[in-house]
Amino acid sequence: MIKQILNRIPRKTHKSTDNRDGGNSNLSSNASTSSRGNSDAALSRSGSSNPASGHGQTLHAASGTGLAGLNHGNNKLDHALNSKLNGNPAVSTAYEALPSFKDVPNSEKQNLFIRKLNMCSVVFDFTDTTKNLKEKEIKRQTLVELVDYVSSANGKFSETVMQEIVKMVSINIFRRLTPQPRDNKVLETFDGEEEEPSMDPAWPHLQLVYEFLLRFVASPETDAKLAKRYIDHAFILRWLDLFDSEDPREREYLKFVLHRMYGKFMVHRPYIRKAINNIFFRFIFETEKHNGIAELLEILGSIINGFALPLKEEHKLFLVRALIPLHKPKCIPMYHQQLSYCITQFVEKDCKLADTVIRGLLKYWPITNSSKEVMFLSELEEVLEATQPPEFQRCMVPLFRQIAHCLSSSHFQVAERALFLWNNDHIENLIKQNRKVILPIIFPALERNTKTHWNQAVRSLTLNVRKIFSDADPELFEECLQKFKEDESRKQESKAKREAIWKRLEEIAAKRSSTNAR
Repeated sequence: MIKQILNRIPRKTHKSTDNRDGGNSNLSSNASTSSRGNSDAALSRSGSSNPASGHGQTLHAASGTGLAGLNHGNNKLDHALNSKLNGNPAVSTAYEALPSFKDVPNSEKQNLFIRKLNMCSVVFDFTDTTKNLKEKEIKRQTLVELVDYVSSANGKFSETVMQEIVKMVSINIFRRLTPQPRDNKVLETFDGEEEEPSMDPAWPHLQLVYEFLLRFVASPETDAKLAKRYIDHAFILRWLDLFDSEDPREREYLKFVLHRMYGKFMVHRPYIRKAINNIFFRFIFETEKHNGIAELLEILGSIINGFALPLKEEHKLFLVRALIPLHKPKCIPMYHQQLSYCITQFVEKDCKLADTVIRGLLKYWPITNSSKEVMFLSELEEVLEATQPPEFQRCMVPLFRQIAHCLSSSHFQVAERALFLWNNDHIENLIKQNRKVILPIIFPALERNTKTHWNQAVRSLTLNVRKIFSDADPELFEECLQKFKEDESRKQESKAKREAIWKRLEEIAAKRSSTNAR
């Protein structure tokens, strides 16, 4: 379901200048619409025993709990539920389903809503599939009804209700994550896509809690000025900690809800960006282990798209200090697509940043990792496509020295990907305009490829690139060819002299050894 939501997000979203802090809500609006349409079906499937016929239907208490029960205080219920959690069988009947919202008058619905929230604040142990089956199903049905109630609310949520909502959500989702033991694994060989993800057994309840909060934050009946008192910095920080969850389903919900929070609570935006920044710093320079980097970058891609121009210095520093160094970790394949999108967004926003980005890529360019090098070349093409001639000229010398190394790589995919740069019309035009500087740098690599590279496809592509240069500027091409031949001739002479010296040394050593033998 969530994958379908994710697939609806465009690769490059429309530019927006909602505000200087980045208020683009493309991702969040897609998430809300898709989530409401797709999750309703999922919510009704999230339990298998005693399914409800509709969102508004709940299990009625065997003891006949009715309207009179609404007047009971929450303290009594909380005491009974806590006793139940402590394993007291005497109060097992206390966890009974409350009446449906449609069975009570409007004046009692808020009180019933709060009681249901308190009821759902009980957390069950899902590691034992045979334990508390009835109570788990009652809670699931109650959560389904709460989701439906929030979705169809037609009045502003009071401060008391908001406090109870945040309390219930916090009790259910803020928990200690149990990561898989990876300490003994070699990071280079770890592949998050091939590794079987760890699924949380409590997901039947967790999914409903996440869906409930998503709809609460997205609801027009939620007053941001009131809600920000409870969805505060401490709440956001604990929310971001959950992005390290092993369960990909949970990370998807975390992503959508966080983006909704970013759009809803403008006062929290700088803090959210700073907290994400700190997660990146810890990941890059300390642990190199985190499960949610891709999801966080996906949120940032939408946020960056909403940055107004001219870009704030704070945003440029974020690019230089956090995003570019994210190319350093060995596990970059797990999040490179999202990272590349964020980087490209910055260059499209401010073309003057192209020089900074390209030099940053060169700084972290892989030396022995061929697959990572192919990824860098793909990202480089996207950046160059948004680069203007003045910025290109500032970095073209170190850039094409690196490209020359790639062209002569014995790994055919690296050489092939470098040669594919000439298939891009914009990049080809930039190269042609600066051919007098670029061709002398890459000509030796091109010429050697045509003669000595083992891969036929690389040789064919190299011949095509040579033809582009020879057609564009025959004189320059001939000059480079002559210089290459002279350099090769000097190399051969130097090699011959070196071999002659070694041969002479060997002869002298042989004479001395024969003399000593006598």
